[in-house]
Amino acid sequence: MAKIDFHIHVTPPEISKRVARYAEGEPYFAMIAAAPKNKFAAAEEVVRELDAAGFDRAVIFGFSFRDMGLCRMVNDYVIAKAREYPGRLIGYMSVVPNHREMEQEIDRCYCAGLRGIGELFPAGQDFHIEDVADTRLFAGVCTERRLPVLVHANEPIGHYYPGKTDTTLRQLERFIEHHPGLTIILAHWGGGFLFYELMPELRKKCRNLYYDNAASVFLYDERIYTAACALGLQDKILFGSDFPLLSPSRYIEGIEKSGISEETKTLLLGRNGEKLLRQTGAWV
Repeated sequence: MAKIDFHIHVTPPEISKRVARYAEGEPYFAMIAAAPKNKFAAAEEVVRELDAAGFDRAVIFGFSFRDMGLCRMVNDYVIAKAREYPGRLIGYMSVVPNHREMEQEIDRCYCAGLRGIGELFPAGQDFHIEDVADTRLFAGVCTERRLPVLVHANEPIGHYYPGKTDTTLRQLERFIEHHPGLTIILAHWGGGFLFYELMPELRKKCRNLYYDNAASVFLYDERIYTAACALGLQDKILFGSDFPLLSPSRYIEGIEKSGISEETKTLLLGRNGEKLLRQTGAWV
């Protein structure tokens, strides 16, 4: 089994060296960039980190700006690095869902080998994820091309951290129910969305929904893994480190302490990710 990290950010050196310049007109990026724990990583650093942590592959993506020109810039970088490291790096693309050039950019990136969208930031990109008028065309394009969509989510309560927004679980539910054929990955355990899958009507809506465990080290204790299993969601959890915020190795102790079975660890650390990547044509 290949070990797969499904949530890794890469930044073109041009941006990481000139953050102030690219933060102009991008308040969400500016806030993230100024956070004390924030780091930027080039693709070469990602590959070194995968080797050090014992991971085989990673899904990488650039920052999802609200300026489509900047999205194109980071997409060009992801395309180049996914080609440079075949078999190690799998590229997702950044787009603005309600932008007039969204479909054109998705098709350009799809033809270049990118096979997913993310990580979207509804509050940072100025689109209304709950409004079908803002997402209908985008979701249709992604569904037709079998492109999973990774969306930033965060808890509605608890401590504040840079990047925590006021996008609600209700808004995420609306997005899910408006587009039942779309494969969606909610980052950061869905901000607690997974707990509501105990509701039969929500479980039915969420048949194409996945979660990643990115930033777990900062958010939950290790019992989050046993809770997810108790909810019957062990087939829907993807490992994601949120590197360079955290190394993949930082998660292993908590996973080991959680008491989940070896079979469940296998699902979490790679089998679920591989299955989704195969379904979407991203596994080579």
